[in-house]
Amino acid sequence: MKTTQALISVASASELIRSGKTLSIAGDESALRQLPLGNWIGGTIPYFMASSGGTVNREDVFVTEVSDFISQPELRFYDESSLSQICRNAPENGYSVVIIPAFSDCHASFAANAPNYEDMYMKPLIGWIAGVHLDDLGKIKPKVVLGTSGEFSEECTVVMDVALPSDKFAQIDIVNLFRPGTGPCITFDDTGFSAGTCQINGAPGNLADYLLNNGIDTRLPLVADYSGAMINVSIKSIDKSSKRVEFYAPVFPGVEYRIAAPVNDYLDAIQSALPKANKEISFSCNCILNFLYSDLEGKRTGHITGPMTFGEIGYQLLNQTMVYLTIIE
Repeated sequence: MKTTQALISVASASELIRSGKTLSIAGDESALRQLPLGNWIGGTIPYFMASSGGTVNREDVFVTEVSDFISQPELRFYDESSLSQICRNAPENGYSVVIIPAFSDCHASFAANAPNYEDMYMKPLIGWIAGVHLDDLGKIKPKVVLGTSGEFSEECTVVMDVALPSDKFAQIDIVNLFRPGTGPCITFDDTGFSAGTCQINGAPGNLADYLLNNGIDTRLPLVADYSGAMINVSIKSIDKSSKRVEFYAPVFPGVEYRIAAPVNDYLDAIQSALPKANKEISFSCNCILNFLYSDLEGKRTGHITGPMTFGEIGYQLLNQTMVYLTIIE
């Protein structure tokens, strides 16, 4: 299976749509609004890892062609109340591509509840969190779009369900370069996108105080071991007055977190962690924080390309992580 994954002009993307291709598309809202109706879903973001390297681009769109399906993929919106059904409604053999607008109720709900969805981890779920240019934060809301109707939404999740033939199956992999550091174990009493009070090596403490008093580099995420998978929770900001820390994904009670060990050379480390170039990648995305913190503009992360997003989905919400999908025969 050879898929199209490339940053291309709106005109070229429009030709693919009109030819009947089924596509997942990432781009600035102004570019997405120029595309014709068709079999596609999309989300807003102007940051990409293109074949030529990391780039910020508001004019072109990143297109991933979906193929190998046994029937036309089903494209639809879910609101917050129906979001928990996405895995149950997914094909028995196949996968779902999910795009959620950042800062929406769906974003918060999925982050907190996705691990408990019916059929979660039984059916491959991959995707990303739509965002905006960082200059537009607080001015323009991230959006997703259902290409069959041309409808844009700031609140709904858009999903593409792809059914595969019986001799093929979808596999999702994550590339997380971060590992827990040697600092103290941090635990929380409540699920949430922010926290103040916590336990630090079992003793009552405050996370904001701990980070500030110890000069912790907040570009490093909290890392937890989820049954062998290292999952990051990235730090968004510290509010000194309220002594609370805001996160890009929720922390959960009963989970042991540690501040990540530094990654000295992101490009070298990710090159070593990537699959071999002869492995066909059907979909991938990486994190805007990796783009920013590792200064990836103009630099390549191996042969894998895709949008640089406000969050990655590999079953559950991830931060500072690359996710990719392969179709195995």
